[in-house]
Amino acid sequence: MKKRLYQSDVAGYFREHSSIFLFITVLFLMGVIFGAIVVNSMSFTQKEDLFYYLSQFFGQMSDGKVAENSDLFMQSFLHNFKFIGLIWLLGISIIGLPIILILLFVKGMVVGFTVGFLVSQMGWSGFLLAFVSILPQNLIIIPMFIVMASLSVIFSLRMIKKQFIKKFSEPIMPLFRGYIMAIITASLFIAAASSLEAYLSPWLMKTVIDSISLN
Repeated sequence: MKKRLYQSDVAGYFREHSSIFLFITVLFLMGVIFGAIVVNSMSFTQKEDLFYYLSQFFGQMSDGKVAENSDLFMQSFLHNFKFIGLIWLLGISIIGLPIILILLFVKGMVVGFTVGFLVSQMGWSGFLLAFVSILPQNLIIIPMFIVMASLSVIFSLRMIKKQFIKKFSEPIMPLFRGYIMAIITASLFIAAASSLEAYLSPWLMKTVIDSISLN
């Protein structure tokens, strides 16, 4: 019974704030599109320089000269948790709202640029590399970023209402407890995504790079 009530509350919460979740999702997708457009605005020399360093990395990957899986896991987890943690902290502050939106847009732009650059330089092989190196972990990370950014925006708006609208009487502490649970849950999803990035993606990348080299 409690489980059904909880599921109903969660579904109701998402329905109530569906416009914010939709806005955040569209903002991220706009960042992805903008990142892909930036690739086309780069000069030939800039693309050649960047592709040279990328080729060096692919060579090291093919030779097995990469960090240990455990080190990759920690690097990935800390990197993503710092990003999520920063968004979470910004949600507590009243002035953090626009920064949350900027960070999410930039994150989308990085994803779009990475995929766009690989495809523009390597064609189908680049798309396949982007697919195996970016997709597995980002199937978890990107939805988590969008959800956490949305929750942070919602919490920030509640803080603004509490501060400036006298008639707003909704208690903050129950919301804050839920907000703390959100960051704890997000850390578990990040750990799962980091495991994929550390243990699955390198193997997939090496397999694809070796097949490209053979061809």
